[in-house]
Amino acid sequence: MMVRTQIQLSESQMAFVKAVAQEENISMEEVIRSAIELLRQSREKPTQRELMVRSLAAIGSANVGPEDVSARHDDYLDEAFGPW
Repeated sequence: MMVRTQIQLSESQMAFVKAVAQEENISMEEVIRSAIELLRQSREKPTQRELMVRSLAAIGSANVGPEDVSARHDDYLDEAFGPW
């Protein structure tokens, strides 16, 4: 169910909403609803399950470089910065 409301925007805000609506080929109302939804989602705290899913998805995502870094970290630092 939608609730009708009326808001006032500055000229620059209105120009921005119109431009986005035209670029995305959607109504100005949809631009405003989408912006509100993004703000609402950004303020919601993720559930414990959502945090776990995100954490598990991140495992191995930065798997770059040599595989023996834990054993040879000093050698790699010497190569990068030279011996002290």
